[in-house]
Amino acid sequence: MGAATRKSNFGNSSASIILAAVMGVLTQPLASAVSAKPAACSQPVYRLFDFWAGDWDAFDVANPEKPVARARVTPILGGCVLLEDYQAADGHAGQGFTIYDASRRVWHQTWVTDRGALLTIEGGIEAGAMVLSGADRAHDNKERRVRGTWKAVDGGVRETAVISIDGGTTWTPWFDLLFRPHAL
Repeated sequence: MGAATRKSNFGNSSASIILAAVMGVLTQPLASAVSAKPAACSQPVYRLFDFWAGDWDAFDVANPEKPVARARVTPILGGCVLLEDYQAADGHAGQGFTIYDASRRVWHQTWVTDRGALLTIEGGIEAGAMVLSGADRAHDNKERRVRGTWKAVDGGVRETAVISIDGGTTWTPWFDLLFRPHAL
């Protein structure tokens, strides 16, 4: 390699080192400003449904001795989302994604199952309980309104759901579950 080539390579290396040093100095205040910004989903409103997080055995309130499912509710994506993984004793399964939508100031849950069902419900805290409601389609393709309520109770969480097939004029029980910490 000739002297001119070595000098050219050395010159490029020196310029790269100097450029990297300058960029480091210039971007340091930017990095500090970004890190000083509060973490996403850190406001107290995002923690209102945290009582639901856990590894649970689910029991029908009418028959509290035998579990009907296991549910794992895990905060994901930096605590912005609750992921529920529900495994019923009869073999069916579902997953729910629950998030506080700050742009609309509402809690939102999307629920999907291994049977192709989809339910989207929304709401918020009412009288100390999380209440989410919406509509889906029953097996006969008629609209069905759904309202679910989650409340922290001694030793767990109680989830009740009611349905209406007449636009909300009358409601009938759908399920009533008690979630207790999973027994190892």
